[in-house]
Amino acid sequence: MLLFSRTLTREHICFQSESSISAALFGDLFRSVFHCELTVRENIRRNDLVLYCYDITDTDLIDRVFTKYRFSENERKVDSEIIATNSLGVFTAGVFLACGSVNDPSKEYHLEFSAPTSELAGDLTVLLGDIGVSAGQVIRRGQYIVYIKGSESIEDTLTFIGAQQCTLELMNVKIYKDVRNKANRIRNCDAANIDKVLNAAMKQRQDIMLIASAMGLESLSDELREVAELRLENNDMSLQEIGESLSVPISRSGVNHRFKKLAKIADELRSGGKGHEK
Repeated sequence: MLLFSRTLTREHICFQSESSISAALFGDLFRSVFHCELTVRENIRRNDLVLYCYDITDTDLIDRVFTKYRFSENERKVDSEIIATNSLGVFTAGVFLACGSVNDPSKEYHLEFSAPTSELAGDLTVLLGDIGVSAGQVIRRGQYIVYIKGSESIEDTLTFIGAQQCTLELMNVKIYKDVRNKANRIRNCDAANIDKVLNAAMKQRQDIMLIASAMGLESLSDELREVAELRLENNDMSLQEIGESLSVPISRSGVNHRFKKLAKIADELRSGGKGHEK
């Protein structure tokens, strides 16, 4: 948390967080390690968000911090030896508490770390790669952002830093979104099928009405006349329902074949022919 804090110099250490929980944890950890009580400062931003700040300016205390964690005066970098003697998962959890955030998964799958230097951003990207998580980098408003997209990579990261409950919540949201998307696809498919049936029925009615006005339905064979009359009387009937309603029931494909014959007669009439049934 110290390594990824906002300011880390021999003159000034500043840890900031928008989370009261993360800020309180930092104060507790610092007291337990250095036996020193820090005072938190609350800074109210324009958007009414509270920024919790710890400022350390005591040079003797800062020297103790730099010595204990072997911080460099010239550059910030992840000391693999210190991590090796502790826990990589706990270290990464501290990085997340210091500068990490995760989006509402119902809107977008996105987790990011706002690193204070490009070197730390690079070290963190390598560290995440070591646990099998592929992360990208971008500079945003002077901050070096390490970001992770994809629900599975975010789940792996949250699990690795000990946030299993958050992982379960994300998985539940993902399941809900998958079910909702499938339901939407089914609904859209049903709506498309309904439109297709209605459009086909309208075309069939137009053909039949043309035949009726030009040559009369009585000129048709009994088979064609029966499906024609059923269509005129039942605009929303499916082909299968028409087939089942005939005096001699036939299959859906049989009904479709008869409508194709009617369409051919109507096309002949439109082109100036006599429209004889074939």
